[in-house]
Amino acid sequence: MRQASPRRLALLVAGLAAIAPFSIDTYLPAFPAIATALSATQVEVQQTLTAYLLPFAFMMLWHGALSDALGRRRVILVGLGFYVLASLLCAFAGNIETLWLGRALQGMSAGAGMSVGRALIRDIFEGAAAQRLMSHVSLIFAIAPALAPLIGGTIYAFFDWHAIFAFLVLFSATMWLACWRWLPETLPPERRQSLHPVSLARAYRSVFGNRAFMSLSSALALNFCGIFLYVMAAPVFLIQHLGLSPQGFAWMFTPSVGGMMLGAYLSGRLAGRLSPARTIAAGYSLMFLAAAANIALNLAWPPGLPWSLLPLPFYSCGMALAMPSLQIIALDLFPEKRGLASSCQGTLQTGSNALLAAVLVPLLWGSPLTLSCGMAGFLLLGLASFAAWQRQRV
Repeated sequence: MRQASPRRLALLVAGLAAIAPFSIDTYLPAFPAIATALSATQVEVQQTLTAYLLPFAFMMLWHGALSDALGRRRVILVGLGFYVLASLLCAFAGNIETLWLGRALQGMSAGAGMSVGRALIRDIFEGAAAQRLMSHVSLIFAIAPALAPLIGGTIYAFFDWHAIFAFLVLFSATMWLACWRWLPETLPPERRQSLHPVSLARAYRSVFGNRAFMSLSSALALNFCGIFLYVMAAPVFLIQHLGLSPQGFAWMFTPSVGGMMLGAYLSGRLAGRLSPARTIAAGYSLMFLAAAANIALNLAWPPGLPWSLLPLPFYSCGMALAMPSLQIIALDLFPEKRGLASSCQGTLQTGSNALLAAVLVPLLWGSPLTLSCGMAGFLLLGLASFAAWQRQRV
């Protein structure tokens, strides 16, 4: 097994995980232009997110299982190569149907690095060391949602929306070269699992049938939905309700990502000092205060800056504080099938995001108040899932 530098590994895994938010957030500022250029409605352009997220969720089930059988490195390199080709199709799309197809192909391949990267870390590191490295990855990864709309808005200011997808081609091709050069293989042949259909069916049943895993992974997914709701609704929330330009998305994304970075940093600092359960509880306390303040501010004042955005970085800080511990506790339930378990975890999260983008976002983006109520609803569901795991431990 090739020796892995923790710092380099964190950078590579964070870069791989950043492909997903780059795929979602980079082209958000260009939504109105895409609708005009492709003679599509706002809802049809919104469905390019669903076209990406549904295949993303489905294929994440297989990326981890394939990496458990074939090795981490091989699956990541093949997935990145496929993503490069899919991004090229999006860059040259001339109608909304071709863009839907390109986005679906992007979704099929973008999750390989995210799900396999988490398993790769757990192949090498244990306990507090794993939590610290996962927190470092989250810290680096958190920058992507802030950079993505800024990059997209800047590209759109000088070029057209096709150039945004050309940027994704260059980024993913660069990541392929970096992984080919530096990414180690962390799963030796003697630890690999079978791809036999019966064995896979039993493995998936054991993971999805595990109540503790489902409670922890549901909590992780629902917590994320609370902030992802605002990401998906950003073109309407920021442009229509707050009157910002496509270059003004930084008003929301930069503070929110700053909160994620702070939460990830705190999680790393608390590793080995607080138990994972207490770290998660601290994250929920912060998210609860932020969600309550969000509703109160929207009831007290009409939409405007900065109060309509003020609670978001506090919520994202609490979410990022709890995230590494939730991920590690869930993955440790299946030490021999971490790749598959990571895929199942990612599928639950992305599947909920796809449902959010397709159905709930258009229902909730009518006003900042309904968005704040949506955030609070997801938080309460996530808290209920975490409480269910706590009861199962007794």
